[in-house]
Amino acid sequence: MIRYNASEVRITKMEPFMRILSCIAALLFGVAGVFGQVKTAEKPISYKYSGSLQAVVVTTENWDAIKGEARLMQRSTVRSAWKQVGKSFPVVVGRTGLAWSIDARMKAETQPHKVEGDGKAPAGILMLTSAFASAEQKVKLPFTLLKESTECVDDVKSVHYNKIVDRFQVGLFDWNSSEKMLAVGPQYELGIFVAHNSERRKGSGSCIFLHIWENSETGTAGCTAMDRKDLERITSWIDAAKKPFLIQMPLPVYKGWEKVWRLPKLK
Repeated sequence: MIRYNASEVRITKMEPFMRILSCIAALLFGVAGVFGQVKTAEKPISYKYSGSLQAVVVTTENWDAIKGEARLMQRSTVRSAWKQVGKSFPVVVGRTGLAWSIDARMKAETQPHKVEGDGKAPAGILMLTSAFASAEQKVKLPFTLLKESTECVDDVKSVHYNKIVDRFQVGLFDWNSSEKMLAVGPQYELGIFVAHNSERRKGSGSCIFLHIWENSETGTAGCTAMDRKDLERITSWIDAAKKPFLIQMPLPVYKGWEKVWRLPKLK
């Protein structure tokens, strides 16, 4: 008579069932990894204007003006005077003008403050953090090559609000509104990301770039745009190691803050 250990019999009978459960668990884990993965939070780029050696300075006639003038400014050290690089050139800003960026932390009640969808370009001192293009470029900034799946998210409910993402790689797809950047066409063949609303506060504005203009008369949805040759000039000059900024505001306001904020002196 052969004696069986009851516990051994139960384990033996459970083996096929446990194997099935393991397969299901592995399958579910894999699916979650593809469709529900949330990547580790990216470390935001952050540096202070006081340490900057490069700046793109844009001024307009007033808060409502669409047309403006841009200058490239640089200095050799943080104690040196700012000097203009080459000639100034024309730009267009938002179709309804300018408004203070939330990053400027201005509390002036008589001056506009940017919000999502207002058609205004942000005013203030804003970092220029990365570049993008529809073809490979040699730039000294973090670079994104645009694909059909590259989008800039403007849905305030998304965890990716105010970020450029690849919808097939980002993991959690939770937005209903975005700019499909490659589909925009010639205007986004080359661009630089402006770090407006760097803390990505809901409704304070998103997806702000330096990019190619439609023409010299048409304002943008909130970006700063220019002729392609002028944008190419910026992208060949700009260097992340020099902590570049966009300094943008109406000229009378700029003059009023020039000494207080130690802005580049304009000729």
